[in-house]
Amino acid sequence: MSAINDTKLKSVIFILTRLPSHGDTHLWISILFCFLYVISIIGNSIILFIVKTDPSLHQPMYIFLSMLSITDLGISITTIPTILGIYLFNSREISLYTCLAQLFFIHLLQYIESSVPLLMAFEHLIVIHNPLRYASIVTLPRVAKMGLVAVLRAMVLILPLPFLLKRFRYCHANVLSHSYCLFREVMKMACSDITVNSIYGLFTKLFQMGLDLQLILLSYVMILKTVLSIASYKDCLRALNTCVSHLCALLLFYTPEISLSVIHRFGKGSYPLLQILLGYMSLFLRPLINSIVYSMKSKHLRVRINRCSSSEGSVHHVAPLTWEMKNIGYLFHTGLLHLR
Repeated sequence: MSAINDTKLKSVIFILTRLPSHGDTHLWISILFCFLYVISIIGNSIILFIVKTDPSLHQPMYIFLSMLSITDLGISITTIPTILGIYLFNSREISLYTCLAQLFFIHLLQYIESSVPLLMAFEHLIVIHNPLRYASIVTLPRVAKMGLVAVLRAMVLILPLPFLLKRFRYCHANVLSHSYCLFREVMKMACSDITVNSIYGLFTKLFQMGLDLQLILLSYVMILKTVLSIASYKDCLRALNTCVSHLCALLLFYTPEISLSVIHRFGKGSYPLLQILLGYMSLFLRPLINSIVYSMKSKHLRVRINRCSSSEGSVHHVAPLTWEMKNIGYLFHTGLLHLR
């Protein structure tokens, strides 16, 4: 009986969706996607290479940036085969087991990526509120432990998803709304009662991304409150510039995810083109914007990228972002002592 069920599961085929087009539009879309994939992979790989090879960048800020680049690379590699296969070879079919493996890695990497900005916000908060103890609080072993906790939390939440979907029977048209597999999309193709799965999917979203977003916003509110109340006008502008750029990157991450969740749960199959576009935004734009916002805003890393072909260069020519914020923190501490 189990062999028969396994054969039925292997025979389940899902149909992936692509953007509507006419003539040679699909060819140009595939060229655009290839270009975005190459730029994203090269950009994040360069960041990882420079952070690994430059001892002066072995600091918490750049460790978190490396984690972000790794998750972006993982999402790109996970979605490349199906998306390019659709537009280059018109290969729209995907088996159940392949679909389950893809959605597992996509959601796992997304949840890990959701935790990284939270860790960055925590590091910035320590820099601002307790700069004198920053070096003793945010140590590299502690950063490694925080990264491990983020990975384990995402793993615990995402690991049940493929097993919850595998137990279903699929008898619908099996036409997905995206060019890749997502938990909510595959779940809607089942013939069985999906109430438990729907509740669990909503719980994981709220517990992971919802909680992370609230804590991130709270951290930046505390940072901005401290900056605006104590720092000088120049330091306020510097801190505001940093916070606004990071918040823009967060909006780019959370807006497509939240919009897709709302459409999937309440849209009832409406706005198919909007769903596809939002999905592509989260896949292509986020890795590009992350590398720009989180790395190019750091002058130290930007100079290292410009000089990656040479082995010379002083570490002290430009201060990195973390040390800029740390200097602001020291100014806060000095100002408080002066007020006393």
